[in-house]
Amino acid sequence: MKKILLVALASMLLAGVGYGQKKAKASSAKAPKAAVAVGIKHITKADYLKLVWNYEKNPKALVFEGKLPVIVDFYATWCGPCKRVAPILEKLAKKYAGKINIYKVDVDQESDLASAHGIQSIPTMYFYPKTGQAQVVNGAMGEEQIEQVIQQVLLSKK
Repeated sequence: MKKILLVALASMLLAGVGYGQKKAKASSAKAPKAAVAVGIKHITKADYLKLVWNYEKNPKALVFEGKLPVIVDFYATWCGPCKRVAPILEKLAKKYAGKINIYKVDVDQESDLASAHGIQSIPTMYFYPKTGQAQVVNGAMGEEQIEQVIQQVLLSKK
C-alpha cells in the first residue's frame, strides 16, 4: 500500500513539474512580439486588417496586405480537431520560417472576424498567396495535405 501511495505521490509531483513547464512556456508565449521570431502568431481583427486583408477598406476585392504568403487558422480552444492540427502548424511554421507566415484566430475571441469570413465550422484554414485568390479548407488536414497546399498555392511560381 505504501508503494502505491509513493508512486501516486511521485506521479503527482512529476505532473506538477510538467505543469510548471507548460505554464512557463505559456507565459513566454506572451512575451513582446519582437521576441517571437519563428512560430505561429495569434492575431486579432486589428492585426488581420493590417497583416492579411483589410476587408473593411476593400470589401469587394482581396488586396493582400502581407509581405509573405499566409495561412490563417480559424480555431477554438475547445475544438478537438483544432488541437490535432496545432502541432502540425507549429512544425510547418518552423520549416517554412521566412517563406510564409502562419496566423491563428480564436473564433470565440474574434467573433466579428470569423463572422465576416463566414466561418461556420472549425478548423477552417485560409491560404493567402501574395497574388491571386485565397484558398479555403474546412476541417482538419494532415501534415502532407497542408504541405501540398503550401507548395501549390502559397509557394508556387506561376
